[in-house]
Amino acid sequence: MTSFSASTHAEAVVLAPQQDIWDALVDPELMARFTPFLKKITADGDHWVWELSGLNVLGVKVAPAFTEKMVFSEPDRIEFRHDPPAGTSEQAGVEGWYALTPVDGGTRLVTDLEITVDLPLPKVSGRAVRATMKKVIDTMGDRFSHRLLDHLGAEERTDS
Repeated sequence: MTSFSASTHAEAVVLAPQQDIWDALVDPELMARFTPFLKKITADGDHWVWELSGLNVLGVKVAPAFTEKMVFSEPDRIEFRHDPPAGTSEQAGVEGWYALTPVDGGTRLVTDLEITVDLPLPKVSGRAVRATMKKVIDTMGDRFSHRLLDHLGAEERTDS
């Protein structure tokens, strides 16, 4: 197995109250509905197990589950880091955060995350794997954003 990573950073001003956005981001059922390629999230205290429905990366089909330790600093920051149960090994993990800051007319939502996945591919395929991962991450982000906005009945301010 070889580990491959890809990251993303996004910022937007969402024309919705900070608390409404917070409430959506801390609800594992909503997060699973909003996130493409995600089958479900099971919350157990501050640990959430994310189960992907399946992805195809250069002909390798993967449907990993991974455990994230969630740190909630209401109402403005959510941090998460890969934290599998002791004695277990997981094929994927995510490290990152959400930050919510009230601004005139809405909330600045900033996300930053890095996804790492172990695949049975040679290290030399890294460039192609990272390009594929980046495309998947971008698609996930776009669809997540659209679904979150729909849920909130909100729009994104374009002049941010």
